[in-house]
Amino acid sequence: MEIADDARCFVCGSENSRGLQAKFEIDPEQLSSRCLISLPGDFQGWQNVVHGGVLATLLDEASIYACRTTAPQCVTAELSVRYKKPVPVETPLEVSAKVVEQKKRVFLVEAAIAVDGTVHVEASTKVFRL
Repeated sequence: MEIADDARCFVCGSENSRGLQAKFEIDPEQLSSRCLISLPGDFQGWQNVVHGGVLATLLDEASIYACRTTAPQCVTAELSVRYKKPVPVETPLEVSAKVVEQKKRVFLVEAAIAVDGTVHVEASTKVFRL
């Protein structure tokens, strides 16, 4: 499968004016990624609470970025999300992910979204190297 980056990704695409415009930093030594972001009310589900699907999408993207520390092209094979606490809109969030295991073409990743240092959402992701 061939994939191409046209800068229109919903999460990180600079050319997608309707997207989240998330900017991820990667750490090749730690096999990790990190993003600081605050989501406006346009991305809410219940009043003043970020929609769970948007949170899952951020965790998915963070997992891919963590894997991109060693593999330029990856896709998500499986994502398991655990919602621990509601995430308020218009609040600074830290989205992070770390590769915890590598097999030939599969990465296992742990990801989290924290508010003021407290994890509100976490995920386990299986990522496939292309």
